[in-house]
Amino acid sequence: EPAAIRIREAATRGTLSHALLLTGSGDRMSAACFAAAALECTGEESRPCGVCPACRKVLAGIHPDVITVRDPDHKNIAVDVVRAIRADAYIRPNEGRRKVYVFPDCALLTEQDQNVLLKVVEEGPPYAAFLFCAENPSVVLQTLRSRCVELKLRPAGEAGDAPPESGRELCRLLAEGKRGSVTELMVRLEKKRTDRDALSALLDGSRHILAAALLALYGKPPEGPDAELCRQ
Repeated sequence: EPAAIRIREAATRGTLSHALLLTGSGDRMSAACFAAAALECTGEESRPCGVCPACRKVLAGIHPDVITVRDPDHKNIAVDVVRAIRADAYIRPNEGRRKVYVFPDCALLTEQDQNVLLKVVEEGPPYAAFLFCAENPSVVLQTLRSRCVELKLRPAGEAGDAPPESGRELCRLLAEGKRGSVTELMVRLEKKRTDRDALSALLDGSRHILAAALLALYGKPPEGPDAELCRQ
């Protein structure tokens, strides 16, 4: 899942946003759990590492600083619940690196709820983080959405995933320098709703094929940037 890759890379660099909007028809709550683990992880390398005590607690659903916001007594989340969350965000974490609030379905947040959250998302304490889940991002007010990093999730096997043969064909055309054919292939992928993340993953996974195509094209290791690609 490209979204998981983005979360891990950003968390490992220490640049993961404190406010994520997880959208699309993929497993948003699993993605939120993964992101929460990344925010709490105490591992020294890749985050989430999945093995440190913080990761294990988050993945088991027992971390005291990862709070799932629900209101079983009302159809929508009552504004008093949201106000309580806003106040709680200014209390330091019990044991974790961050205090993470997960909103499983933003369709249950009223306009008033979102306006109450706006200031704490924008100006809250540095340890507070917010993970918003919404199949359709339009249910989130633009004022709140603009303060979040949106990650779109795709269900496994969706048509938007570029098939492996597309990667092989794209590499071959690039190696042969057929720009017109490359454009035609990209248009076909676009019509299949292949997004930028899927295309990036396709290229990353096919670099060795491109290098082999370059070697076949030149008959010997090429010079310049192509030579570096072949070495990689």
